[in-house]
Amino acid sequence: MKPLDPRLLRHARAARPFVLACAALGVATALLVLVQSGLLATAITRAFLGGTGLAGLSVPLGLLALVVVGRAVVAWLSETAAHRASATVLAQLRAAVIGHALGSGPSRVPGRSPAELATLATRGVDRLDGYFARYLPQLLVAAVVPAVVAARILWADWISAVIVAVTVPLIPLFMILIGRYTQREVGKQWRTLAVLGNHFLDLVAGLSVLTAFGRARAQRRSLREITERYRVRTMRTLRVAFLSALALELLATLSVAVIAVSVGLRLLDGGLDLSTALVVLVLAPEVYLPLRAVGARFHDSAEGVAAANEIFALLDEEPGARPYRAPAPDPSRVPLRLRGVTVRGRSAPVLDGVSLRIEPGRVLGVTGPSGAGKSTLLDLLLGWYPPDSGQVFVDGVDLAELDGTAWRERVAWVPQRPRLLAGTVSANIRLGRPGASAHEVARAAEAAGLDVPLGTPVGELGAGLSTGQQRRVALARALLLDRPLLL
Repeated sequence: MKPLDPRLLRHARAARPFVLACAALGVATALLVLVQSGLLATAITRAFLGGTGLAGLSVPLGLLALVVVGRAVVAWLSETAAHRASATVLAQLRAAVIGHALGSGPSRVPGRSPAELATLATRGVDRLDGYFARYLPQLLVAAVVPAVVAARILWADWISAVIVAVTVPLIPLFMILIGRYTQREVGKQWRTLAVLGNHFLDLVAGLSVLTAFGRARAQRRSLREITERYRVRTMRTLRVAFLSALALELLATLSVAVIAVSVGLRLLDGGLDLSTALVVLVLAPEVYLPLRAVGARFHDSAEGVAAANEIFALLDEEPGARPYRAPAPDPSRVPLRLRGVTVRGRSAPVLDGVSLRIEPGRVLGVTGPSGAGKSTLLDLLLGWYPPDSGQVFVDGVDLAELDGTAWRERVAWVPQRPRLLAGTVSANIRLGRPGASAHEVARAAEAAGLDVPLGTPVGELGAGLSTGQQRRVALARALLLDRPLLL
């Protein structure tokens, strides 16, 4: 990810005014630094060389106090804007990730696991807070303040400006070298975290099976190994962060010391007046301070930047099917037709040249052994993905050309493995029609042969209900929708 990635501005529009505000605050900071150095140099020069008392210095000291307050206000505004923008941008990115995952629908192509998507939408997005709230504001300040301050030093003393011009590029150079190494390490750390999430999700999902076959304890070792690998990656990243911060601090300190020695020698020799020397000495640290802060803040955001690369890669993925445009016909009035439909599997076609015509109002059952393509056939009729060859027609229109959302609003679906949400049986039946009355819910449950009270609590993934009861809840849910096509 670049320091200011254009994809960020595209996917999170709230970042645009924030970037402009940070740039404006950076300019204000630079101007206040220049004014502060001039006032401080004037006050000290008058006091030591002119013998001016406190009464005579009241004006520059008062203005200096106002400048200090102004810098504090600008810093407060920058911090406040950064945190507010961070919260807004993270919310937009999280919504974009979830929306993309929901909008993509099921796919035959193996993609990102649920654990990886969950990690991206939660921890991955949260880790970007350091990037928005600390790194990006400091980066924009570092793009403005050093240039303005260096120009003022050049106006006052060209020798000190030459030292600044020679030493300042060394800091970004070290940052780039350290950053490349850190990026690799954080990328490995993030991938290890994704593996840990996937493995833990598999353990939780298959805990009953592992326990039944006596393999639950055996999984501790693999989980411990992955956790230890993640710990090592994290500590390695922190070690790089501490060492790089030390290197940048040492480089900036030595650079300021070289300028101070040069100014001091020429001041003693009479080649430089006190006012100019004070201006240069006050401004020199201000050149390096934003760059040092950027280097320190980079490690705050390194994990978030690695997650951002994954997030943007997910959001930039092209959908497998063409955008749907045509309105969806009513399947209760028009036939469905499959013509030469083929869906390829890993070793052989799942469906091979299937042709079928389904008239409105017809009840059709499809039987066959496991792997014959029954579920794949329903997926095609739902429009989750197009066939590898052949076409699915609704009233003579290719299903791939229809508005997918509008088509699925005409279809009620009972999946092979129903997913129930935590709540009650009644709430799960109402999932497709939240406004359905209690009488309508009761009629749908009765039609599905559901033999449990509607107020029965349901745990995660249908806990508390048997497999058959879960399927009857899913059937009642589909019947309540009362849509033209029931799959």
